[in-house]
Amino acid sequence: MSSTDRVRSALEAWANTVYAKAAAKPGALRANTFRTSSGTDLAALYGPPSAPPESYEAQLGLPGAFPFTRGVQPTMYRGRFWTMRQYAGFGTAEQTNARFHYLLGGGQTGLSTAFDLPTQMGHDSDAPRAKGEVGRVGVAIDSIEDLGRLFKGIPLAKVSTSMTINATGATLLALYQAVGEAQGARPDELSGTIQNDVLKEYIARGTYIYPPAPSMRLITDTFEYCAKVIPKFNPISISGYHIREAGSTAAQEIAFTLGDGIAYVEAAVKKGLDVDAFAGRLSFFFNVHNHFLEEVAKFRAARRMWAKIMRDRFHAKDPKSWMLRFHAQTAGSTLTAQQPDNNVVRVALQAFAAVLGGAQSLHTNGRDEALSLPTEASARIALRTQQIIAYESGVCDLIDPLGGAYALEALTDDLEAKASALIEKIDGMGGMVEAIAQEFPQREIEDAAFTYQREIEEKKRTIVGVNDFVVQGEPPFDTMKVDPALEEEQVVRVRAFRAARDQAATTRTLDALARAAEGQENLMPFIVDAVKAKATLGEVANTLRKVFGEHGH
Repeated sequence: MSSTDRVRSALEAWANTVYAKAAAKPGALRANTFRTSSGTDLAALYGPPSAPPESYEAQLGLPGAFPFTRGVQPTMYRGRFWTMRQYAGFGTAEQTNARFHYLLGGGQTGLSTAFDLPTQMGHDSDAPRAKGEVGRVGVAIDSIEDLGRLFKGIPLAKVSTSMTINATGATLLALYQAVGEAQGARPDELSGTIQNDVLKEYIARGTYIYPPAPSMRLITDTFEYCAKVIPKFNPISISGYHIREAGSTAAQEIAFTLGDGIAYVEAAVKKGLDVDAFAGRLSFFFNVHNHFLEEVAKFRAARRMWAKIMRDRFHAKDPKSWMLRFHAQTAGSTLTAQQPDNNVVRVALQAFAAVLGGAQSLHTNGRDEALSLPTEASARIALRTQQIIAYESGVCDLIDPLGGAYALEALTDDLEAKASALIEKIDGMGGMVEAIAQEFPQREIEDAAFTYQREIEEKKRTIVGVNDFVVQGEPPFDTMKVDPALEEEQVVRVRAFRAARDQAATTRTLDALARAAEGQENLMPFIVDAVKAKATLGEVANTLRKVFGEHGH
């Protein structure tokens, strides 16, 4: 009998006798199903058969080498820490600019921008549909002047900026290029990421504008444009974050995110792009939920799966094309309005899981985000959480410090198997766009969210301060409030901007954009020309609406 078989036999004997006997005693175990979000029943103990040496090379490998389970860089955090990229945006450009300077002064190493709903949906601040939403959940950006104010005093050639923007992602990228050039920066000096992931909007979030086909065209146009003009910019951040926030399991988050990624790569290749010309700039965005080990395993499984997909399905030759690089954000859906200081602990554990899972950049949520936008004090605690992990925990001195842990490797393998099965189903439907049309991922997420909520209501799952350890008469918590008068100020500003421009020049560029949209040309140069000629974000979106229509209309 081999040593592996002897260990497996010993584990089975222990589980069936020693553990089973102890567990059978009344009250010996907690009233718990010991199950992950993805439906995996957890064994009481894992051993070497869960991480056998013979599978090491194929399943784990080494950091910086295929299949990248152990990390995408050979040195990981020994070389440099992840980018501490706190998400910020509210009110006017000036207010958010002040928060940016505050965070950069506190040690943040990259910017992450939240935009208000009108900006996300392609409406200027004075549009009827924008009323009541201007500056509420992010910063209002209508024009090149607004974006210039947003980044005043921040050298865009030296700072990496992430922008959470999807349907209007191409326009924000054009505005960013225009503002960078106005500062004196060349486009090839600019770095950052636009989220630009509209498929997950149809699945889980809802800030789409156009039907899927023209939306995919805009995305692949940005792939091509960035490769040629802004090579340091990631043209997409394929996002599982909102899929998880909508209630998916960890396995579903992997599958639907990578499924979206497959669809984008297929569309770009179909457009005629060489996969190795753009794949190295694809990035991903994942949620970090509460089940600590499952979350660490999720990131490792996703890296391994993407490496195989890019090498074996798309035949990418460049190892950089095989790498899944990702930003992570702690789970907003786990934050509670009750006992908000408890959220500091939740965020710290989630951030620690992201680091142990090998994130390239990280946002930590504020303790008060279940109640409002974060105050400066809450934003500082969230940033300090990352800095304490980086500088004090010692975990960054090791590469993949949990790698080889029996339980972790078993969970990694299990998530890969479950996510791969879901991707196989999606392939059988004709790909992710068709699966979305059939509402397959939507139904899967709804079922998972229902199950999770029912477990909370039946107290099968404890949420501290919500369904157990409740405190009556909690003291009020000071929250941040956005002044409603700011909306009127922004409305006055965008109208003054339009009145002061050369209207004929603006109209010419918008007409050129419309003609290009009716044809097959790459739309990015036309959008850049339009915003430089002082077309507003809403005018660009409306021009494309007239050609493409709106999804659902």
